Amino acid sequence: MPHLPLATVLRPPLRGPRPSRSLPRSKPLSTQSEPHGSSISRRNREAKQKRLREKQAALQAGIPGRSKSPAEAGKAWSPKEVVLYDVPTAPGEKKDVSGPLPPAYSPRYVEAAWYQWWVREGFFKPEYQARLPQATRETFSMCIPPPNVTGSLHLGHALTVAIQDALVRWHRMRGDRVLWVPGSDHAGIATQAVVEKQLWKERGVRRHELSREEFLRAVWQWKEAKGGEICEQLRALGSSLDWDRECFTMDAASSVAVTEAFVRLYDAGLLYRSRQLVNWSCALRSAISDVEVESRALSGRTELQLPGCPSPVSFGLLLSVAFPVDGEPDAEVVVGTTRPETLPGDVAVAVHPDDSRYTRFHGRRLRHPLTGQLLPLITDTAVQPHVGTGAVKVTPAHSPADAEMGARHGLRPVSVIAEDGTMASACGDWLQGVHRFVAREKIVLALREQGLFRGLRDHPTVLPMCSRSGDVVEYLLKSQWFVRCQEMGDRAAKAAASGALELRPSFHQKSWQHWFAHIGDWCISRQLWWGHRIPAYLVVGERTKGGKEDCWVVGRSEAEAREAAAALTGRPGTELTLERDPDVLDTWFSSALFPFSALGWPRETSDLVRFYPLSLLETGSDLLLFWVGRMVMLGTQLTGQLPFSKVLLHSMVRDGQGRKMSKSLGNVLDPRDIIHGVELQELQAKLRAGNLDPAELALAAAAQKKDFPHGIPECGTDALRFTLCSHGVQGGDLHLSVPEVLSCRRFCNKIWNALRFILSALGENFVPLPPEELSPSSPVDAWILSCLARAAHECERGFLAQELSLVTRTLHHFWLHSLCDVYLEAVKPVLARTPRPPEPPQVLFACADVGLRLLAPLMPFLAEELWQRLPHRPGGPPAPSICVAPYPAARSLEHWCQPELEWRFSRVQEAAQVLRALRNTYQLTKAWPRVLLQSSEPEERDLFQAFLEPLGTLGRCGAVSLLLPGVAAPSGWAQAPVSDSAQVYMEIQGLVDPQAQLPLLAARRHKLQKQLDGLTSGTLSEAEAETQRLQRLSSLRLELFKLEQAASHLRQLMDESPSPGER
Repeated sequence: MPHLPLATVLRPPLRGPRPSRSLPRSKPLSTQSEPHGSSISRRNREAKQKRLREKQAALQAGIPGRSKSPAEAGKAWSPKEVVLYDVPTAPGEKKDVSGPLPPAYSPRYVEAAWYQWWVREGFFKPEYQARLPQATRETFSMCIPPPNVTGSLHLGHALTVAIQDALVRWHRMRGDRVLWVPGSDHAGIATQAVVEKQLWKERGVRRHELSREEFLRAVWQWKEAKGGEICEQLRALGSSLDWDRECFTMDAASSVAVTEAFVRLYDAGLLYRSRQLVNWSCALRSAISDVEVESRALSGRTELQLPGCPSPVSFGLLLSVAFPVDGEPDAEVVVGTTRPETLPGDVAVAVHPDDSRYTRFHGRRLRHPLTGQLLPLITDTAVQPHVGTGAVKVTPAHSPADAEMGARHGLRPVSVIAEDGTMASACGDWLQGVHRFVAREKIVLALREQGLFRGLRDHPTVLPMCSRSGDVVEYLLKSQWFVRCQEMGDRAAKAAASGALELRPSFHQKSWQHWFAHIGDWCISRQLWWGHRIPAYLVVGERTKGGKEDCWVVGRSEAEAREAAAALTGRPGTELTLERDPDVLDTWFSSALFPFSALGWPRETSDLVRFYPLSLLETGSDLLLFWVGRMVMLGTQLTGQLPFSKVLLHSMVRDGQGRKMSKSLGNVLDPRDIIHGVELQELQAKLRAGNLDPAELALAAAAQKKDFPHGIPECGTDALRFTLCSHGVQGGDLHLSVPEVLSCRRFCNKIWNALRFILSALGENFVPLPPEELSPSSPVDAWILSCLARAAHECERGFLAQELSLVTRTLHHFWLHSLCDVYLEAVKPVLARTPRPPEPPQVLFACADVGLRLLAPLMPFLAEELWQRLPHRPGGPPAPSICVAPYPAARSLEHWCQPELEWRFSRVQEAAQVLRALRNTYQLTKAWPRVLLQSSEPEERDLFQAFLEPLGTLGRCGAVSLLLPGVAAPSGWAQAPVSDSAQVYMEIQGLVDPQAQLPLLAARRHKLQKQLDGLTSGTLSEAEAETQRLQRLSSLRLELFKLEQAASHLRQLMDESPSPGER
């Protein structure tokens, strides 16, 4: 067979029309380089060229290049040119899309102006959605988990927003009447702490030096000045919230709801005041909720620097103390304790009744080692004989377990630690007023002096820490308001068990049932000034229950409370003195009302009637019990129905190294830093502006410098949202890294370039056909439409199941692989024909239109920017925005589905991969060799016959022809199997110089052999799974076999013919 001339073989691949870079930019575009962009780009190009030269030299010398580590394997990021949208556009006006698309995707250009227009047009309001042509009679309502007004959103919040907004936008496009309520939480403890620090820093004033009214005025001023940051972050994330319905848990409507809830719960007997043990933060001088207590496990001796304590304090130690037995001079019971500072509050010593070591002391009395008072030795099955000495001291005033034991044995508690963390008067003058951890040392010294100290050793300890102050939590007896939770908790547990309340993932059901089975009463009093003041009043001078307790009344107003007091005491209300409780309610109390208070409860508003119960509650799994559980309890009690029937829980967001996000680790990121990009200096400045102590600041700054040595590049909102939603949020913790978001930015650029190509292919006067009329005759056109229809089906399935990772996988595969990598490449030669066939542009339009609408809930900015530039279909007026355009319904695209065609084309793609691999083996970088395909099966020949042209295009080859069975292939052509019954032959004679290629093949074989030897010798990392190792071994051996075959073939060519240079 004669060879084709080299000039013919080396023809360049056909490309679609491409805007010239030499054309002047239109007015809407302006560009600016990222810091040092031009010099960095130049250095990058020079370095790349140098690496290529070194690699080529190494290959020619037979030396393998240095292999990259996994961290280096990812595509490097270089600063990109930033394109800005600078057409004068007033806030709320529609963006001008009449100019050409910039040559590359630039998030700042894409995201400009759209959000303000969406809000002004009312697209996010249910009233607008009711007028949509595709409107259904269904409603979909959600509330955002109200973030704390004190700070800014982190990536955990961004995950919540990305998931919720994707679901909300899908339902809106589907035609449902959607309400997504925004709001923020007043965050009692956190806000008060921030404002107190600010007052001290700026004015040198402590809270207690101000009146309550003056301090609250300062908090409101701070809230007005700083509280809007969260809203700005939500807007930057593209959150399609109905801002006209925004609420704050301290606004007037919320205050009415909180007061009403308190009164109704009190009237129902579910609220009471009692003196009980509470979690107490001495640094904050307030009770705190369980969620604000962090358990810190210590394996042994650990020194901690605590607020208000002059020196570090040692924990994780077990102190042994002798309690002499009364009446027996040489007898003693040795008690182990990790809290010697509470010794003055001991009222008994307890042992297990079956512990034979102490049987003879049952019923005896022991002498207190500090005071000399006689204490009973009691027996209780709660004591663990194998822990410590088997004897424990009982301090009911400072230990929940001891309080239960004391109640069982009728022991009176003695409080020895005051609210401020100093020792109380009950300890005696020598300890009163001393910091509790300083008193600890004094107590140990006194025990040594009295000869009752029996040793000190390391002991595993779990220390309760206040997450707000960093102080050790104390358990103090305080008179507080409590919610009775048993009855409401039983209803919540039954709702989940019966299926009335669906928890997803379902494995959370176990935690739910366990928590409610062991739920205690909920302390809702907080000793703060910022928050909802408790609507309860002390009737001064009056007593109840036989004069044993103070007289308290509850009312929506003081007048109502006075009426209740008059009825309770039998005295005229005007003669009574009422003092309102100075405490405020736990922030979680108002948050638990949010699903219905945000809709107007207790008033019977139209929103409450239409949108309550909510359709879905989506939040982090860490809030399942403290927030979701309490919403279910109070919602069911106060409204008579569950506040929502479905709960979707996502996992915790960790960094790329699997670490928990922590300010002290320097890995807590503002989503806007990933969206807009940020330099390292600015990241470090944010750290310094925070509340970290100097030691934590130094550690965080060092970690931040290591993680982000060059800062964070601009990734864009759409890339961040898509990345967050791409994780299987219903499984384990989500590990998020900036390189992963960058990879998604590249995906955005792929979509951008695809639309630039499609728009240029459509031309000026293109008129789209309705989807039902589009039925292409070309098998490749039919294939991509079948892929599009399947993508619509999978997206619909993913949204219905709320499995957003399925949606993102489907869209990524369609846009990147099916459309960009395959169809656009296959259709370019077709579009270059004259005359141009009419069907491919129609198919391209369908892919763009349907594909962008499928993408819109996840990438709203990019989808809007590109969709607005598509030609309109004839007929009725188009939707004004993609966010209210119909979401593609799978059933409407069923006529495009051809599973058999997709399977047949997958065989063609496999053959194309074989051809590209063969080109790579022989280093045919520029040549377009002819190909022959031979199959012994008639059906297989027919399959390939229909796709010969796209096979050549996708395989980057020249003409592809069929070779009949039994006919010998031309001499010198390379061969590779496609299947058991088919193989391809590629022309290489005259296109490859065997003398030049053989050394290169030898170098590649040497490199692969070295990798193979490393795997077989077991030098791989322990983390690599055995299955991955076996796969890698198989892949390396196959590649080596191909190279050996190629080398053998080239040697045969050398024997048969001279090199091209000798002709």
